[in-house]
Amino acid sequence: MQRLEHPTTVTRRGWLAQSGINLGAAALASLLPPESRAQHASVAGRPLPRHMPRAKHVIYLCQSGGPSQMDLFDEKPLMAGLFGTELPNSVRNGQRLTTQTSKQPKIPIAPSLFSFSRFGQSGATVSELLPYTSQVVDEICFIKSMHTEAINHDPATTFLVTGSERPGRPSLGAWLSYGLGSENQNLPAFVVMTSHGSKGGQPLYARLWGSGFLPTHYQGVRFRGVGEPVLYLTNPAGISRQVRREMVKTVTELNRMKLAEIDDPEIATRITQYELAFRMQTSVPDLINIADESAHVLRLYGSEVQNQGSYTYNCLMARRLVERGVRFVQLYHRGWDHHQDLPRDLRLLARSTDQATAALLQDLKDVGLLDDTLVVWAGEFGRTMYCQGELSSENYGRDHHPRCFTAWIAGGGIRRGMTYGETDDFSYNIVRDPVHVHDLNATILHCMGLDHTQLTFKFQGRRFRLTDVAGEVIQQILA
Repeated sequence: MQRLEHPTTVTRRGWLAQSGINLGAAALASLLPPESRAQHASVAGRPLPRHMPRAKHVIYLCQSGGPSQMDLFDEKPLMAGLFGTELPNSVRNGQRLTTQTSKQPKIPIAPSLFSFSRFGQSGATVSELLPYTSQVVDEICFIKSMHTEAINHDPATTFLVTGSERPGRPSLGAWLSYGLGSENQNLPAFVVMTSHGSKGGQPLYARLWGSGFLPTHYQGVRFRGVGEPVLYLTNPAGISRQVRREMVKTVTELNRMKLAEIDDPEIATRITQYELAFRMQTSVPDLINIADESAHVLRLYGSEVQNQGSYTYNCLMARRLVERGVRFVQLYHRGWDHHQDLPRDLRLLARSTDQATAALLQDLKDVGLLDDTLVVWAGEFGRTMYCQGELSSENYGRDHHPRCFTAWIAGGGIRRGMTYGETDDFSYNIVRDPVHVHDLNATILHCMGLDHTQLTFKFQGRRFRLTDVAGEVIQQILA
């Protein structure tokens, strides 16, 4: 099977113009309608290494900060009898503590203060904090054996979405955009929205939705939470749409002349961006006008649905985006970093996200999109069973924990109503069916019809891929 890749470009030397390799044509191919993509593959000489996709779109609900798995999904009832006792060395097994807890004289066990129940035909265990999610568990596959390599937020989040702790690699959305292109020529293939809880959260950087060493055409477009979702879509005073059209046409002609001269794919990117921005002048206002949504749908999402920039609003926008053919939508919600006051702050954060998350699944199902859309809910790592700081009968905090955490996935190509993987009684180590971040990303690509080992890009003499040199598709959770 032929690999999907573009050669490395050295634009400053200009020798690509004589190389016979038309990178500009490859980048410009994303302007073509879907029915023309086969012709693009033939012209570029790089047929897509695909199998039959189970999903056409991805909505990634990235919960930034590290949600506490044992307070939300991973019930550990035996811990109630160990309140305040020292975490056994046999459980920690020599793991180095972070600087945040290494100076504590004691590492006390902090059982969850929240009750759990089983829901749905699947009998999935969900905390009292998530009453809405508990009603859609039969659509979800819970993965309780996730693990990662980084223990601090930025490298762990970078690893989750790019497959590397080091900045500079393409994000998952960029890889999907690169491999599959766009279904809608009037909207970006990859859209990002951010929101946060009452206490803000860890900083997010544009490189998390960047294209890395891929052509910049494939990077995510961030929709803002205030004002116009995308800057400069409105024409300046005195400039009509026809005048703007002529301006874009003239700039495009100049850019094409330069592209023909030096074959720089970044020029091709500028061409597509100008053209897309012009088309978005009409597509984006239609997208954000939720007046066409029924009262039932608005009630389903909750009272914050009309609050632009809120997690609830972003969830509704995610459905509207995939409904219009956007390939990858990533929602980042910050505020899950609970080193202290966890019972209070986690309750508030769950309350502000639970209804909208469940509504998104139900809404996608109601409009017939869930079978075509993969929905992923995950943070960058989990939390520790032991307490960070002072422990009381009503309060505790938890430190970062990369050894095990819970994520869930639903929709196109995934088995419904399933729990996969298991942790020990302390929610500290995995005892069955471990799932690495690379495995999750490999599975997402698989559901979208891409082989993670074949989706590559040659950069600095090496073929890179999202999953580096690891990752296995989680066959057991596929429908």
